[in-house]
Amino acid sequence: METASTIILIGSSLLIVSILTSYLALRFGTPLLLIFLGVGLLAGVDGVGGISFNDADSAFLIGSIALAVILFESGLDTKLSSYRAAAWPALSLATVGVAITTGVIGVAAHFLLGLPWIESMLVGAVVSSTDAAAVFFLLRVGGITIRDRVRSTLEIESGSNDPTAILLTAMLVEAALHGWGTPLELVRFLLMQIVGGAVLGIAGGAGLAAFINKARLDPGLNPVVTLAFALFLFAGTNELGGSGFLAVYAAGLVAGNVKLRGALGLRQFHSGLTWLSQIVMFVMLGLFATPHDFGAIALPALALAALLILLARPLAVWLCLLPFRFSANETTFMAWVGLRGAVSMLLALVPILGGLPGGQVIFNTAFLVVIVSLAVQGWTIGPMARWLKLIVPPRRGPVERFELELPGEADQEMVAYTVHPKSPAARGQRMPRFARPSLVIREGRVVPLHKARTLQAGDMVYLFTPPSQLPLIDKLFAESRPLDQDDREFYGDLVLNPDATVEQIAEMYGLPLSLANAKRSLRDLLRNEFGGNCELGDRMRMGGVELIVRDMQDGQITSVGLALEPSAMDKARVPLFQRPTRLWQKIVSWWSKRSFRRWQRRETRRERLPAHAIETPAVAGKEPERLEG
Repeated sequence: METASTIILIGSSLLIVSILTSYLALRFGTPLLLIFLGVGLLAGVDGVGGISFNDADSAFLIGSIALAVILFESGLDTKLSSYRAAAWPALSLATVGVAITTGVIGVAAHFLLGLPWIESMLVGAVVSSTDAAAVFFLLRVGGITIRDRVRSTLEIESGSNDPTAILLTAMLVEAALHGWGTPLELVRFLLMQIVGGAVLGIAGGAGLAAFINKARLDPGLNPVVTLAFALFLFAGTNELGGSGFLAVYAAGLVAGNVKLRGALGLRQFHSGLTWLSQIVMFVMLGLFATPHDFGAIALPALALAALLILLARPLAVWLCLLPFRFSANETTFMAWVGLRGAVSMLLALVPILGGLPGGQVIFNTAFLVVIVSLAVQGWTIGPMARWLKLIVPPRRGPVERFELELPGEADQEMVAYTVHPKSPAARGQRMPRFARPSLVIREGRVVPLHKARTLQAGDMVYLFTPPSQLPLIDKLFAESRPLDQDDREFYGDLVLNPDATVEQIAEMYGLPLSLANAKRSLRDLLRNEFGGNCELGDRMRMGGVELIVRDMQDGQITSVGLALEPSAMDKARVPLFQRPTRLWQKIVSWWSKRSFRRWQRRETRRERLPAHAIETPAVAGKEPERLEG
């Protein structure tokens, strides 16, 4: 009884310390996952807590459960609309990118750590995947507003590259213990893991949604059902030979993109559970680490971390994104947002569980790489996005909105807004039918609707609306924010009707006209340029100006911006991440300018020399003659 109470007391104390320190860390911009890891190290065998925890089996079990919960919530919170814009680049990074990273780091680990080739490749495999928890937190909670396609690519990649890294790790451990199987066995293993995990995950997600909608359980039971089902699907898929991690992510993705009873409550429950899983996993891995062993591999591990951040990840991202329409700055940003986290440390436990001689070296190396990645990349994501000019300027000020989900099958939500003093509603703009309030609270008292026709700043307005109308209603109750100079660079100086034809715009502004596009509308021109997947901020050059996608609604362009003086927003801040043709042009241009400057300096020196010092070139073997003044 006393032992159980002691364990519970220690565990709850670590959770409380982690939560309190995370509150302080947010004020200084510290990556929270690094804080959780630090709490575990301080409480561990070499820290002030002195807690000895070296049970690799228990650590792997707890970590696997926590990761399954995190991946399920990641899928639950990812919209399928983001897949339409970013599926192929993200899946390319999640497969080919993982393989490239594994190869580069594996070769470096062989020479830096002196490990056998298979164990060296294991080092590359365990650090090859980005951490979903770290990426989702920094992009969604960190206040970084970047273009949807870039954000979606990073989030989908981080949620889907874990199964690839797990497959590589399992294959390499099996090869180290029992040798390589036949090519047929390897292909069958891969197909079973990927296809089996995907099929069971999709079927499981559809079955879970159908059960929640038809069973009509008590609302308090729905979160319990989803958690139990996710863990059942994870374990069952692993037992059948598929990838449980892929299955649980796919199940969350399917369930999160269909109509689900109590969806708002389910998301809130799984969001809190994901936070708990992250804290438990990082604190536990911090406890498992033995910092007194780090000295022997510190320098090679730091060198591998530098190679991963500056070479392996950028190379993989650049090669994988070449077929897709990303700018050099967007590619640079995605190369930088390659945070490693708990998945790498969890996979590093597999060689220890397999009894490999270099298992502890692999874990310690992965641990140090994760710390460097979280500290260097996690701390600089915001400044990097601003330096690369990828921050999307807000079109309106913050909106105070509270959502209340209605019971049953009602396709409506009750939403509460606080009217901003500079909002259109406070200025007397007439409310459309779908935004008329059902209840108005003014200065703490309910105001009859017939007396509250003119809303005032500070009013609390309650109304019923379909979820699809929320972006429009936000504009009514939030502050109308004027565009400043930086915003005009992003959205353009003038606003054009997307139905205007190219011919009309060309005549109005004296622009060159392509006869093939003359009768096209600006909307069709932009959709054709970007393959039908336009998003806010997309721009194309038209003579000396730029056309910019300024506003969109339901996937359709509603206004087009015109930049009279195209800005340098798309200017590559890191030239190496440009497309090969453009990079080659810049190299040729740089070399030509360099050669011209050298010739210019040589001619200048010749002009400064006295005449008698200038020699004529030797001709036909004769000695050059000196010229007299």
